[in-house]
Parts: sequence; structure tokens; C-alpha cells
Amino acid sequence: MEKIKIGVIFGGISTEHEVSIVSGTSIIRNLNKEKYEIYPIYINLQGEWFEYTYHNEEFKVGDEIIGTNKIENIIEYLKKLDIVFPVLHGLYGEDGTIQGMLELIKIPYVGAKVLSSSICMDKAYSKIIFDKANIPQAEYIYLRKYMDKYIYIEKDFSEEILTIDEIVRRTLMKIKFPMFVKPSNSGSSVGISRVENEKELIKAIKYAGKFDNKILIEESLKGREIECAVLGNEDIETSCLGEIISGNEFYSFNAKYQNEKSKTIMPADLPEELSNKVRNIAKKAYKATDCKGLARVDFFVDDKNNKIYINEINTIPGFTQISMYPKLWENTGLPYDKLLDKLIDLAY
Repeated sequence: MEKIKIGVIFGGISTEHEVSIVSGTSIIRNLNKEKYEIYPIYINLQGEWFEYTYHNEEFKVGDEIIGTNKIENIIEYLKKLDIVFPVLHGLYGEDGTIQGMLELIKIPYVGAKVLSSSICMDKAYSKIIFDKANIPQAEYIYLRKYMDKYIYIEKDFSEEILTIDEIVRRTLMKIKFPMFVKPSNSGSSVGISRVENEKELIKAIKYAGKFDNKILIEESLKGREIECAVLGNEDIETSCLGEIISGNEFYSFNAKYQNEKSKTIMPADLPEELSNKVRNIAKKAYKATDCKGLARVDFFVDDKNNKIYINEINTIPGFTQISMYPKLWENTGLPYDKLLDKLIDLAY
């Protein structure tokens, strides 16, 4: 049988470049070599594309890529492939940009299409969809930064230009400390701050604005961090649930990839009825945002009243050896290599 030519694209120019390297090389290492002819494609931080000479190395976050040949004609290179597996976390990979390029040249690819990729990458707009779908979530404020000004966006999309001090006053009328400030378009908790007072709030707004011109301020929910892996196009499957126990104050980039005190529990210790509710909401959110292929849906579950709040959807979740998405499916009975086969079948 002729092997399927699959291009695995990783790296990229986002703040999640290092994580993408670990995810992408992990996928390459676990693909069935008898079934697939693998073309590893590395994008460096400058946006240059390379054919990566892969030797089955196991990378960790922070390791650098060496041994590459530059791809001069990207489109022609991609056109020789049967399918592409984009593993580009964050901007210019998870936001619909590379998906749009692959649509134009008619190459099948794994994962969400253009619309759902862009919606789920942009936390402000995914929240608007969740509101419309009546999916409970944290109270939030949506801001837009324009040069040195801040624009306050109401729920009806009316706008008002305010100073940062006025933003703080308006925020405190709606949300109590502690609260979270985050860039609308970012991943792996990059650019996120937990704030306890007005001074920290001002600093956090300015910090989030370095990563995106759209900023969210959210109430801090007290509860358990629960994650659900979703798989499918129309016929949707959900995994067992996992719980995050963060080694830091919140599940930051450091807590995810560098703090050994952080751990995961699979399956999460939740009553069956509550677990089913979480999975059903995950399916609803997946459909509401028009997801395809795969996604990881993250929740908070209030530990006092068991109320479920959606946090976000990741359309290209981590695929490192410690990442929740493949681990959840492994705990549900679907091994890593078989999961990859299924995702490729769904792309076709």
C-alpha cells in the first residue's frame, strides 16, 4: 500500500514556539512509519520555513531545532503532500491563518477550519458565542487598546474611550478582586496576570496590551480546573475528564511546563452525573464554535455548588508527552498513535 504523505508543521512565530516544537516532534515520533511518509516542517521565529531533518529526538520546552534545509517555494512543497497536520500553537497557526492558506491550495488538514480557529483563538469573541449559547462563564470586561488609549466595549458593542484610571473604576463596579487580566489572542497562559489591587490591575492591563490590542478582565472563579478532550466532525466523542492541580497560584506557562509540583488527575474525581454535564457542555461549546477534528475544552467547576463555567477552547491543544489532550484519550482507551490515525481520517 502506498504511504500517505503527511506534512507536520511546527514551531511558528508565536509566543508558544517552544511548546509547538515539543508537540510537533512528539507527533512525528508517534506516527505510524509504515502507514505515513512523514515530512517534518519547521517554521522559525522569523517566519522562515525549513524541511527538518528529523532523527527521532525527544525535545523538551526550551530545546532548539538544528539540522534544517530551507524551503524556498512553500506552496509547491505543500502541494506534493496528501495532508497536513498543523501543530502551530497560538497566533499564525491556531487562529485560522495557516488553515486559510491550506484551503486556498486545496490541501486537507487536521483540525478546525478557518472560522472556528479564529473564533476560539480570540477569547473575546469566543465569549460572545458562549453568551449566545447560554453557556455559563466568568463575568468579564472587554477592552481594546488603540495607541495610548483604551476603548471600553459594552455587551451591545457600543464603545467608549476611557483613560486607564477610568477603566479601573468601571471594572471595580462590575468585578471584585482578585481578577485575571489576559490578552484576547494568546495561549499557554502567556501574558496573563492575577491581580489583587488597583495598582496591579493597571500594570496587568499594560502588560496584556503588549501581546494583543484586545484585552479581557475576568472575575476569578474559585473552583477546580477541569479539562475535556473532544474528537470528531459531526459525530462528537468526549474523553474522560482531567483535573489540573497547579503548582503555582494559577496555571501559568511556568506551572504547565516547568513547575514539577503541577500535576494532573485522570479521570477527575467527579460524580458521574456532574462529569456527564461537563462533557455535554463541552460538546455544545464545540458545536457552537463550529469546531472540527479536535479541541480541548477547559472548565472551572465550583467546589461549593458544583456549578460549571467554561473557560476556553483550544483547537490545537498541546501534544507533548505530558499534554492533557493525548493523555485524556489514552485514559479513555485510545492510544496516542491510534488517536493520530483517527485525526487524520477525520481530516479527509
